[in-house]
Formats: sequence, structure tokens, C-alpha cells
Amino acid sequence: MIYELREYRPVPGRIHALIRRFNDHVVKLLAKHDMELVFLALTEFGANTMGEIVYVLKFDSYGDLETKWRAFLSDPEWREAAKASEADGPLVASMHRRILNPTPFA
Repeated sequence: MIYELREYRPVPGRIHALIRRFNDHVVKLLAKHDMELVFLALTEFGANTMGEIVYVLKFDSYGDLETKWRAFLSDPEWREAAKASEADGPLVASMHRRILNPTPFA
């Protein structure tokens, strides 16, 4: 079992549009592609983290992660949602991703 932690820092002034994209599209598409969403939140406090969207996904293996992300990113529904949500400009200023392996502690 591995976990993927993702942190999205929005373009200034675009956080509400990014939240809307998650609520209207991303969460549903993650489920469509059998990606287990463990946690989803907006940071409210912390050095250099104000207003980031942070979420964690759970996967069986690295291969599982790669296969599911490939399917998600090539899904026409995702491509259309991403394009439409950025009609007024980009939403994400930066994204950080970490793969977490709890095995040594289990």
C-alpha cells in the first residue's frame, strides 16, 4: 500500500474556481477511475501553505498509481473539465506531489 500526497497552490484570486473544479469534476473522476480519496482539505494555517488544496490518494502499488493516473489524465471528461475551468486563465500556480510508503512503520 502506498499513498500519494498532492498540494495545489492556486493562482492568486483563483482558489474558488479551483475548489469548484474539485467539487464539480475532480472528486467524481477520481472515483470513476477507482482512485481512493483518503483526505481532501484546504489549508488555513501554516508557513507558505495558506489556501492550498491538499489531498491524499491510496494505491495498491506504484503500478496501480501509474495505471490509474494515466487513465484519469487521458479521460476526455477530465480534459474538457480542465479546459473549461481554465477559460478565464490558469488555476494552479504550482503543484507538489509526494509518494508515501508506510511499510517501515506497519
